[in-house]
Amino acid sequence: MKKMHTGVLSRSHASTGIKKVAALVSGGVDSAVSLKLLKDQGHDVTAFYLKIWLDDELAYLGDCPWETDLAYVRKVCEQLAVPIEVVSLQKEYRDEVVSYVISEIKVGRTPNPDILCNQRIKFGLFLDKIDSSFEKVASGHYAQIRSKSDRVELFCSPDLVKDQTYFLSNLSQNQLKRVMFPVGHLTKSEVRDLAHRFDLPNKDRKDSQGICFLGKLKFRDFVKHHLGEKSGSMIEVETKETIGKHKGYWFYTIGQRQGLRLSGGPWYVVSKDIKKNVVYISRNYYSSDKHRDTFIVKQHSWIARKRPEKCDLRIKMRHGTHFYNCTVNFEDDVAWVQLNGRDQGIASGQFAVFYDGDVCLGCGIIVRPE
Repeated sequence: MKKMHTGVLSRSHASTGIKKVAALVSGGVDSAVSLKLLKDQGHDVTAFYLKIWLDDELAYLGDCPWETDLAYVRKVCEQLAVPIEVVSLQKEYRDEVVSYVISEIKVGRTPNPDILCNQRIKFGLFLDKIDSSFEKVASGHYAQIRSKSDRVELFCSPDLVKDQTYFLSNLSQNQLKRVMFPVGHLTKSEVRDLAHRFDLPNKDRKDSQGICFLGKLKFRDFVKHHLGEKSGSMIEVETKETIGKHKGYWFYTIGQRQGLRLSGGPWYVVSKDIKKNVVYISRNYYSSDKHRDTFIVKQHSWIARKRPEKCDLRIKMRHGTHFYNCTVNFEDDVAWVQLNGRDQGIASGQFAVFYDGDVCLGCGIIVRPE
């Protein structure tokens, strides 16, 4: 373990030099270990906790998770002798992320709030809140950065289960040039081992799951708060027979299997009629007559500022270990994607993230063929 730790320090220190760093901390073990590594490398570090929990409107749904998170943050910073500042970005988060998410769900699409949070808040508006003397912004994300002669590249962590390049795929060159990921070249087990070696206060704290601002709350409860409930029919797409009822199309996404509460399945959501509030379902989700391997992608954001020259790439439609190989044909501002397999959850509004090997090229928004 000691040998690994020495390598962490020497490799990072040699590549970055001494910087004034704004370190984003969450109360979790990843950001805590990142903070410790930055401190040991000699950087001038200030920790920042971003308060984006919408406690004024969601408190009735459960306890405010930020209070526990912040308590851990303060303990870590006290142990490491690092100053801590709390920055409220609640209004910004509501305006830039929540409003977008709700508007997309309302029209039947499937947005990803974490991708927007990284682009618009953590590595976006946060920079307007801090002193311009901070040269770098660090976080505990599992991703890596390397410099080329004319650009920086975002590439995968060796821990493919924890890799978070999917969530960072919408960052620009200017944003990535200011970013540091101190644990990005480590696996989760190595980070956890370091937390124990450093005897950090949150060394045994479980990893958080789900959307960053919801804490322990269910996403369904968040959607219900904004859009309410409205009874509608679940109709089998092949027979047009009503199989059951639902409480609003906005609670469902294409490919969904869990939570339908229907007998005789498994049933899958195959489409939605938002005007009639109808959710269409099928037990023959993978039949050859259903589109599961082709779609188009619009509103591209390429990290290298230009679209890739290659047509044979890799792609993800969601966070996780699974990549598809795909062929991409570009026509003006549209990318036509042909997967080498069939996917059960191609939904309009999702982010598709493109890769060349382990290099994240950028992303776009899926428009699903009907």
